[in-house]
Amino acid sequence: MKYKVSDSFLKLKAYCEAEQYKGWDPYDGLNSKVFQALPLKHWDLARLAWIQGFKRSPINFRKLLLVPKEYNTKGVALFLLGYCKLYHLAKKGCNDFGTEEELLQKIKDITKLLLSLRSKGYSGSAWGYNFDWQARRLFLFKKHTPTVVATCFCVEALIESYEITKDKTVLEETLTAANFVLNDLSRTPHGKGHIFSYSVKDGNNTVINASLLGAKILSYSYKYNKIQEHADMAKKAVVAACELQEEDGSWIYGLLPVQSWKDSFHTGFNLDAIETYQQNTGDTSFQKYIDKGWQYYIDNFFEADGKPKYYHNKTYPIDIHCPAQVIVTASKLNQFKNKEEVLDKTLNWTINHMQSNKGYFYYQYRKGVSSKISYMRWSNAFMFNAMAHYHLEKHQ
Repeated sequence: MKYKVSDSFLKLKAYCEAEQYKGWDPYDGLNSKVFQALPLKHWDLARLAWIQGFKRSPINFRKLLLVPKEYNTKGVALFLLGYCKLYHLAKKGCNDFGTEEELLQKIKDITKLLLSLRSKGYSGSAWGYNFDWQARRLFLFKKHTPTVVATCFCVEALIESYEITKDKTVLEETLTAANFVLNDLSRTPHGKGHIFSYSVKDGNNTVINASLLGAKILSYSYKYNKIQEHADMAKKAVVAACELQEEDGSWIYGLLPVQSWKDSFHTGFNLDAIETYQQNTGDTSFQKYIDKGWQYYIDNFFEADGKPKYYHNKTYPIDIHCPAQVIVTASKLNQFKNKEEVLDKTLNWTINHMQSNKGYFYYQYRKGVSSKISYMRWSNAFMFNAMAHYHLEKHQ
């Protein structure tokens, strides 16, 4: 198994490095130069249909319709996180994926790149995506509109980079993201806490994992700057999320009727964020919610053969985020060794069913025709980070 995973990861690493971390995304349809030349670009329903057509099609029309391969900030952050894990692996004497010197240079280069991709004009460091995105509820996110999700992944990666390079400029510029969370995102009272909005745009303040990622950013700021307000505001978001956890340990995705599903990887995001808050603040009063949520996660989203389910009550379509996130969450919660057999089975199933001979991972696995398109952020960056975590855990 160890050889198999190493071989798989080396193929993925070679592929991503050859592509220079640029690629397509499930939601990048509006980057089509053909679509941008049409009057349809001014019609919200046409934008929505165009994006969904690209996302749902098992055939990749992006090259034909002139969608360029580009950097995605969240993808770049995931690669940086992965390289930081590989650096720690090299420090332990394992140079299978690069020497300390090689990996340190990668970390410095990608850190510089990620800082250069920040969205301009906000209260602090913030990141968005490289494409316009028409949401279901018919409001348009223009490209580079910052979201708390993209920003949180970038913050965590840059903090990991700082811990290796000790570049104080990186730390200072990264931690200004707390000002973005407090000043540019809306907050909606809920129970004894509040919910942070997904982005700077109104009307997207109902997503539990997004709010928790805002708390995660603030907890990093508290860890280094010891600003009590940041810990207090983070705690309110954690309180609201824990109040929304169901008795069995599960979470719905969001508060709107159309957001009532329960899925694997957003459950993983929630657990990761609450645990990060506890680690960064020393406030461990939410451990029972983590324990309950982790048990639900492991019991309901993975089949006996390791197949990772998307929903708690339905397997398909299997999204590549599902096997990737459970490895990262298990590592964050210090549960990797306890569930090593489950994680090995899941990773084995994923390599067998969702990796191309060229090294990249597929977007979705379906009963019928699967989507085998290579998406740099959604598929490859997530698996790169997960497999780097996996190898480091195996050497603990």
